Amino acid sequence: MSTPPATGPTAAPSWTVGDLVVHRVDEVLLPPATGPWLLPGATPDLVAGQDWLRPHFADEAGVLRLDSHSFAFTVGGRRVLVDTGIGNGKERANPAWHDLSTDYLERLTAAGFPPDSVDLVVLTHLHADHVGWNTRKVNGEWVPTFPNARHLTSRTEREFWAGYDMDEPRRQMFRDSVIPVERAGLLDLVDVPAEGVPIVPGLRLIPTPGHTPGHLSVELTSRGQTALITGDCVHHPVQLAHPAIGACVDIDPERSEATRRSLLGALARTGTLVLGTHFAPPTAGRVVPHEGAFRLEPVPAGAHRLRVGG
Repeated sequence: MSTPPATGPTAAPSWTVGDLVVHRVDEVLLPPATGPWLLPGATPDLVAGQDWLRPHFADEAGVLRLDSHSFAFTVGGRRVLVDTGIGNGKERANPAWHDLSTDYLERLTAAGFPPDSVDLVVLTHLHADHVGWNTRKVNGEWVPTFPNARHLTSRTEREFWAGYDMDEPRRQMFRDSVIPVERAGLLDLVDVPAEGVPIVPGLRLIPTPGHTPGHLSVELTSRGQTALITGDCVHHPVQLAHPAIGACVDIDPERSEATRRSLLGALARTGTLVLGTHFAPPTAGRVVPHEGAFRLEPVPAGAHRLRVGG
């Protein structure tokens, strides 16, 4: 069993967006081999050419740093969790995800979101490292971790996988982390038009397809300030400098790149706080133009207010 060092829950890093406080709930740092596998185009030489990636997002050798975490916040009177990570005790083909034993639920509770208190779980897409804590094992059965929460994902996303010829590891992931939520009647499928769809005041789902056909990002607004939770339309800040770099698991690489370029162009100079679902700490920042593309201007956790505009 893979068990990270026991350090005990600590205060969740957070960012303030208007009246909203967005908490990062850490699960596990991903191993160094993740970068070359996931983003094969991000070679050490290419990464080393972007000084701004160091020290936070890459090391001196050009090795990418990636993370698994969720975001939790209260908006429109709803207690919300965006993506649920890898999960504990799951049988996974990826050794970095297999049979984890982390204190994720303790961290979530320490952030003020005990599982029974969560009202809404937003799943940006249905990949193993985004749905794992949908369930936990009780008396040998996988049961919903958040029994009082509606779980939302795109109708396009669920219908795509329903018709997809899945390999056995993906079938296993659906068996232990998606189907139990469906059988409990907790999964809602949402039609998401090009302009996005509001879920509660201050929370809007926007389509960012390519990584998967129904992939979503999550936009938060409060008092004229905006934040965007990326999901996997951007895995790592190196993709700001080189939007053509795609993930080896993108379903539609061309569409993924087009989505990324469009999104980054729209975000540049707006002051929007970008919260990367796999960005290593400091995790958050603003997209700014840089050398014909973009870079991330980090915003450390604990920032009290975000400036509006560029």
